[in-house]
Amino acid sequence: MERVSDRQTFEKKNNFTALAEKLLDIEWERVARAELSGSSVGIQKNRLDAHVLPFFRYIPPTQVTHVDLDGFVSRLTQHGLSSTTISQYFVLVRKLLKLAIRQGLLKEVPEFPKIKVVTQPRSMLSLKEYSQLARTALRMSRTQVVSPELKSTQGQRERFWVAPRNRLLAPDMFWAIRFMANSFVRPGDLRQLKHKHVTVVRGQNVYLRMNLPETKKHDKPMVTMQAAVGVYESLLRHQKAQGFGGPDDYLFLPAENDRNYALAVLGFWFKWVMREAGLATTDEKNRPKTLYCLRHTSIMFRLLYGQGIDMLSLARNARTSVQMIERFYASSLDGEMNVAMIQSRRSGKTSK
Repeated sequence: MERVSDRQTFEKKNNFTALAEKLLDIEWERVARAELSGSSVGIQKNRLDAHVLPFFRYIPPTQVTHVDLDGFVSRLTQHGLSSTTISQYFVLVRKLLKLAIRQGLLKEVPEFPKIKVVTQPRSMLSLKEYSQLARTALRMSRTQVVSPELKSTQGQRERFWVAPRNRLLAPDMFWAIRFMANSFVRPGDLRQLKHKHVTVVRGQNVYLRMNLPETKKHDKPMVTMQAAVGVYESLLRHQKAQGFGGPDDYLFLPAENDRNYALAVLGFWFKWVMREAGLATTDEKNRPKTLYCLRHTSIMFRLLYGQGIDMLSLARNARTSVQMIERFYASSLDGEMNVAMIQSRRSGKTSK
């Protein structure tokens, strides 16, 4: 009887569903120790549900071979995932198989396929496009343009839809465009940014100091360009007239308690304004221009137009790394963008 019981226990553990549940428990313990963010665990769960478990559900971990792993690459490729995303999926699969080793199911992890990660820099706006976008958003909010209806509000809604109250463009879109282009924040920061996180600093330099909640293991304050101060003060005046603007009120769409919905509305508005401005919604490499491209634009403007920019300071203030700046931002630079800097000469020197 004892051998049968041991065998049943082994078989109960020898499946990816059980491993996934155990892994998520471990990851949530890391969140409790502040070693990991809750959003990271959410991403892992989404990936488990989307592709990992559907593919490996009926394959015991003890029987996984390189052939199965190659098959998983094929599945992800057929679903149109990038090499970067496929590589991230395999990080998760490796975690599961290492957990299987710790639980005595495996002796070693099988050979993994080699995935060549191809860097895809995010799209950005030129200075002309940015100005045109901001002007269009301001005009649309003042003239009360109504958006096209995405979906009927009747029946079951499985995907994002726009409520009637959000079919008129609010001034929040104009402010969000200018704020992001002058503050380096991610769209996810807009979702959770409250007035208590923002301090106006007026001294030798004028800027906003933002003590944002931790994102991607970065928790240091961020500082903005001076233009962001005027944006913030304008939206604060407007919000106070509407009964908002308190320390715990959000900067953008403060009336929306569902912050995921609020961010989705900003994303919808951004695409709408891009079309109304006559701007392409993809770049020359067919990369989509989403709300996130305003962060890219903000960083690129500093690289292009800032004087003596220190890459480390820029990276830390943008809550990223120098390596990420070089891979996803500076990699988009070409010689013609900074021809004046390339042709510049040190003072006191004469050309020969």
